[in-house]
Amino acid sequence: MFKPIAFAMDAEKVHDLTISILSKNGHWGSFLGVSESNTNFNLKVGNRTWSFPIGLAAGLDKNAQCYDFFDNLGFGAVEVGTVTPLAQTGNPKPRLFRYPKEESLRNCMGFNNLGSDFMFETVSRLPQYKEQRPTPLGVNIGKNKVTPDEIAHEDYRFLYEKFKGLADYIVVNVSSPNTPGLREHQSRDGLEMILKSLERREGDVDLFVKISPDMNIESLPDVIEVAKKYHVTGIIGTNTTIMEDRGVGGISGKLLFDKARVMRKKCLELTKEAGLEFIGVGGFSSFEEILEYWKDGGRAVQIYSAFIFQGPDLLKDIEHKTKELMDFHGVSTFEELLERLQEG
Repeated sequence: MFKPIAFAMDAEKVHDLTISILSKNGHWGSFLGVSESNTNFNLKVGNRTWSFPIGLAAGLDKNAQCYDFFDNLGFGAVEVGTVTPLAQTGNPKPRLFRYPKEESLRNCMGFNNLGSDFMFETVSRLPQYKEQRPTPLGVNIGKNKVTPDEIAHEDYRFLYEKFKGLADYIVVNVSSPNTPGLREHQSRDGLEMILKSLERREGDVDLFVKISPDMNIESLPDVIEVAKKYHVTGIIGTNTTIMEDRGVGGISGKLLFDKARVMRKKCLELTKEAGLEFIGVGGFSSFEEILEYWKDGGRAVQIYSAFIFQGPDLLKDIEHKTKELMDFHGVSTFEELLERLQEG
């Protein structure tokens, strides 16, 4: 009943209302999400363990207000943001559009968020890093629109320093299409300037770089090389895509899947060679698509748009079918299942 009413309303208003409700009712996730089972779905990602191989992608909980809900729902990890140093309103409205028949979204939000001070206070109230927090928390970071491109690295350094003691992993977002000039920082020189400025040391928090599906695939080896040089944990692929016939902004959901899949396959090949982690995201909407990704060598997955359209039932379906597959192969852990699926 709720979905038809919600989909008849302005998409961003529904999103904001939902976040407001869920931020005050985190316990709802416990009876809406995946079951409490004895199945070992654990998956090591970087220095942390996900209790389920499906995480929540950035963009849904921009200001880290609903961690408890998504944790209780059963996501293996919860990524919040994108956060910028200073609060910003983003691009003019309307800026969020649905394509229900294609289970896709178009957004031209422009990193609207309440700023790093607000998120810091919110995240500081959560169970502390590593010792007590049940589900890994990722913080997706980006530059303010008003920050000149030549000093964008200063925004990323500021945010990295601010959240490295609180987050379980940090994501450098240089791939959103909605901040002018941002994607230029995916170039070898642009990315190197950002990563070098972070001055990472051994034992630092896990760090990922999120890439675009629209970048020239021939430049991907440069991204991987720079990431490895500056001790990045891994790559997240991919962000939203530009489809000019649909209008301004980034497209996510089923319309993104084919383009993202091409980029993911190349990423899996290159990250494996480089010894980097890879988290797959971009257009996944079914267990079958995720299974194909696992067979291709993938491991951790993130979802966003499919969750908007299918809700917690998608997580339940993935849980059920993954358990069935584990039983079929006679394995007791998810890591063992991946080994079976990727044999040969």
